[in-house]
Amino acid sequence: MTLEIFLVLLITLSAMVLFVSEKLRVDAIAILVLVSLTLLDLISPSQALSGFSNPATITVAAMFILAAGLQNSGALGGIQRLLGSARSPLHFMLMLFGLIILIAPFVNNTAVVAIFIPIVIAASLKVGLAPSKTLIPLSYVAQMAGVFTLIGSSTNLLVNSVAKDLGHPGFSMFEFLPLAAICAVAGCLYLLTFGRWLLPDVRSADLENLYEFGHYISELKVTEDSKLLGSTVEQAQLSKNYNVYVLELLREGEKYWSPRSEELQVGDILLTRGIWSDIEALKDEQKLDFNTQTDFQLKGEKQDKSVLAEVMIAPQSRAAGRLLAVLNRSWRYNASVMGVQRRGQVVRNQLNSLRLRIGDILLMALPEKDLAALRKDKSVIVISQREATQDYGWRAPFAVAIMAAVVTVSALGWLPIALSALTGAVAMTLAGCIHADDVYESTDWSIVILIAGLLPLGIAMSSSGAAQFLVDNSIGLVSHLGPHVVLAVLYLMALALGELMSNSAAAVLLTPIGFSTALLMEADPTPFLIAITFAASTSFMTPVGYQTNMMVYSAGGYKFSDFIKVGLPLNMIFWILGVIFIPMFWPF
Repeated sequence: MTLEIFLVLLITLSAMVLFVSEKLRVDAIAILVLVSLTLLDLISPSQALSGFSNPATITVAAMFILAAGLQNSGALGGIQRLLGSARSPLHFMLMLFGLIILIAPFVNNTAVVAIFIPIVIAASLKVGLAPSKTLIPLSYVAQMAGVFTLIGSSTNLLVNSVAKDLGHPGFSMFEFLPLAAICAVAGCLYLLTFGRWLLPDVRSADLENLYEFGHYISELKVTEDSKLLGSTVEQAQLSKNYNVYVLELLREGEKYWSPRSEELQVGDILLTRGIWSDIEALKDEQKLDFNTQTDFQLKGEKQDKSVLAEVMIAPQSRAAGRLLAVLNRSWRYNASVMGVQRRGQVVRNQLNSLRLRIGDILLMALPEKDLAALRKDKSVIVISQREATQDYGWRAPFAVAIMAAVVTVSALGWLPIALSALTGAVAMTLAGCIHADDVYESTDWSIVILIAGLLPLGIAMSSSGAAQFLVDNSIGLVSHLGPHVVLAVLYLMALALGELMSNSAAAVLLTPIGFSTALLMEADPTPFLIAITFAASTSFMTPVGYQTNMMVYSAGGYKFSDFIKVGLPLNMIFWILGVIFIPMFWPF
């Protein structure tokens, strides 16, 4: 092992640890990798910056704009009406799967899930299904459909770009379709049969009024009229009577970590956790107030009608990573954040010091007149309030035509995919399908930076010899068993890494390894690259393996184990199908 190989592997391992720990944002980790490789002279400055001009980076950014243009123009407005017409749960699921398979191959699957979440929640309740029965399938089928085309997933574009840098001719628009169609049929059948029984049935007492699965963290202030004055939390039996748990007692800025035996006084703040309806019942019956010193203030006129809305921090949100207190000063709505729900975790911070994450759900009270502006905000996904159907006129069919033209032109080879997607994004902006000011907000810059920052790692893996070193000391040990066994092992490696860290990072790391594996075996690299693409683009087993899983994690009130129960068998189905059919469609 040379010093260069050691340094590249050390940086790669450090990045993997950071990805798994989620201590830093994924785009920040990518920039750290890029800077480290450059400072250690493992890549040249021009190679370090090449990711920002790479066709994959430009295409991904353009696809976010195209997706926003389709949504804003009303081209997807009929989805809500169509799903709402379902006559039974089975009819609903079939329509849902069909719509996703039609849309997700041509629109980034992260954007598709963001569009579908509020629609699916409302339609699920209408046909008598708990949204927990439909949101995981929404995420999974969006991933399945994302590998139908080259542009359906950023991972597809990333593998294609790294492979072309290594000397591979690249993939065509519909290169993955034969295998993807087989896997999608098998996956949908699994979700409609065996997988359906594995999905949790998370229900709340008042589903029809407000979608409020999961537990919220909120602050309640003891008033001078409160019935709790002079008693302790233990004596009041709040957990027994209201199913609300007191995590902390704050008194004049001092924390009491074991508040059960402390007599409550006027001004005490209770950090509570529970179902929202239970927290509200406790507040009303015990004459408590929400702590408005740290929550947002309702600055609107008092006579305005207020409504409750649940909003999720979107993947591209600028609020992600910021303190709730900072958001308080910059939030442009007359809103009050009443509670926070986070992926089933117990949040033991006072709300004012809580740092928001992607997928967090905020329960907000705001004037009804501000709802329209909130729905248009790309930094959040409104999941408990739906926008009324609007007629956008000619822009809806125009946006569909532009999207079709982008796919057709690139599929026929008339223009490179990056240029055709960029041209389509410009056309939608000029036509008013998306406002020029919304172009930047509609783009998930964390994904764009992640791709641009990680692409140089693929260059370093190849040029330093680190990829060949890993092949010789891992896959090379089973190379004598034949290409089918090597393909199966490589698929499992990509699958495992994709579940533990960013799927984009796993793709960048393994593509040079797959290419080196083919050279070692004197075989065509295409089947190995296809295996990496499918494994990295379909992460079903953990909520952190893919952004769409993270988005439905909180919205569905799921536990981490739910993804393992439902996703592990599906991953194994895809692995078996991949090992069987990849060599048939792309011979060694």
